[in-house]
Amino acid sequence: MPTITQLEYLIAVAEEKHFGRAAQRSHVSQPSLSIQIQKLEEELELIIFDRSKKPIMVTEEGLLIIEQARLTLKEHKKLYTLAQGSSFEARGDFHLAVIPTLSPYLIPLFLGEFSRHFPKVSLKINEYQTEDIIKLLRDDVIDAALLVTPLNDESLIERHLFYEPFYAYLSEGHELLQKSQLVHEDLLGQDLWLLEEGHCFRDQMLKICSLARQNKVMENVEFASGNLETLKNLVKKSCGFTILPELAVQELGKLERDKHLRSFKAPVPTREVSLVHSRSFLKERIIESLEEMILKSLPKEIRSLKRDDLNIVPINT
Repeated sequence: MPTITQLEYLIAVAEEKHFGRAAQRSHVSQPSLSIQIQKLEEELELIIFDRSKKPIMVTEEGLLIIEQARLTLKEHKKLYTLAQGSSFEARGDFHLAVIPTLSPYLIPLFLGEFSRHFPKVSLKINEYQTEDIIKLLRDDVIDAALLVTPLNDESLIERHLFYEPFYAYLSEGHELLQKSQLVHEDLLGQDLWLLEEGHCFRDQMLKICSLARQNKVMENVEFASGNLETLKNLVKKSCGFTILPELAVQELGKLERDKHLRSFKAPVPTREVSLVHSRSFLKERIIESLEEMILKSLPKEIRSLKRDDLNIVPINT
């Protein structure tokens, strides 16, 4: 029978597509990992990896083995999760993913308090884009994620946390600063600074401004960033405008707000933020504690928002 260690090595090679990187990831020598994979192939009497290809490829027969290995490791992991969950306190390992347009503004609000209140939870946080996070949730690589919803995925559970309105951040002297509030028709021009492809917030920007996917602020410059702060500073020091969510706006001083920021008339374009996990979720105490701490840390302006005054901008294109 294959061992758990062999299955872990198997998944590492399948994901890394390289024996050396898989060994490094598994904290073993490459010869040790290769020997275990070879033993497993001999025991199963089939070739799982085509070593003649660069990068290494999983064979057609091996795909079924890899899929079953993932399921076996997932069930094995549940044993420890159930044991940890027998306590009434939140404890154990927890891997949380978050999208980059939420992470710099939301994580600092609750992380310190969560760490102090739940010292027996070993929390690991990584930033990924939405598409990658959904795959990681389905594969049970991560426990939960902070995402913009709805995702319209029946395999996932969405725990709604809050609504986050959008604002226009405009360069000094921009003509739209003459207005006290904006409607989306005001943003039909071509001077919007965008996030790079792959960010769900990019698609929301385009929908708010009714723009095509190709957009240039400067005729001889094509630039897309993965960071909202970069876009904000571009606007601040050059021209055009960008879209910022409420939590990013919270960090601006009054002078900068007056000089660069304009809100939208109701219904305000808004994104919905949720704590998302798979339907086979077991770490209930940790996720409830995390949800409670996040809600407690939110600014009162966000906690008091009601859906009726908002226009939720979908993330699907």
